[in-house]
Amino acid sequence: MLKLYDHPLSPYSQKVKIALLEKGLACQILVPDAFATGAAAGEFAAGSPRGEVPLLLHTVAGEDVCVYDSTVILEYLEDVWPTPPLLPAAAADRARVRMLEDVMDTHVEAIIWGLAEIKYFGRASGAEAEQVNAAAAGQMAQWYHWLDGQLGERAWFNGDSFGWGDLAVIPCVANAVNYGLKPEANSRLGGWLQRANRVPSVSAVMTTAAENSFDNNAEGMAAARAALDAGMFKREYRDHRLEWMIKTAGLEIVSAGLAKGNVRFTTIFNLR
Repeated sequence: MLKLYDHPLSPYSQKVKIALLEKGLACQILVPDAFATGAAAGEFAAGSPRGEVPLLLHTVAGEDVCVYDSTVILEYLEDVWPTPPLLPAAAADRARVRMLEDVMDTHVEAIIWGLAEIKYFGRASGAEAEQVNAAAAGQMAQWYHWLDGQLGERAWFNGDSFGWGDLAVIPCVANAVNYGLKPEANSRLGGWLQRANRVPSVSAVMTTAAENSFDNNAEGMAAARAALDAGMFKREYRDHRLEWMIKTAGLEIVSAGLAKGNVRFTTIFNLR
């Protein structure tokens, strides 16, 4: 039995769910209680020491194997269910798509997360927000150029067929498109995006994300914003996100969040 603690808007969860569908694995999808409050409890908190999704639980012979961190989860799925393979066959190509995933998980995800901080959580407004959004757009344009070069003449980032390299890229690119930051339609990346969106696993996961988006859930967004303003909902500013916010928007935004109590960092792991 597989269980995945997830949030439908998390790009890290999205890539794991795409992988599960690609491998044809049935999985119970759960959203943690008290998620993003810094006070999650129970099975999720015990298994995810950073309080982050995704968290995979695999029951084997009555025992739970607990795996957190999206990359480690992908590696676990590949180890336990190697067919169909998601990684390319050649070692050099495996290294290439793993590095691609690392770039998306750190540099590019931070931009998407930062845009949400401005648009939905009001970290900046007026001219300040416009300046941050413009900087993010410029950064994404540069990353799109880089991704175009990484794709080269391949049909897929993974090689001849859809795989690990593609499911690592699509969540961040699809989320950027939701902020109006689209690759050039006639670019290699633009053509890849059209192909990727037609892959059934991608379509299913991104449809769920769209159905749960803040734009389609005004009541949920208002509740989240009210909880944030009250310090009950805390956005995690860990490593790459903190770096992005400081260099793009300035330290004052982080300081204001700390003062309001709606910014959180990773606590010491509860080792058992």
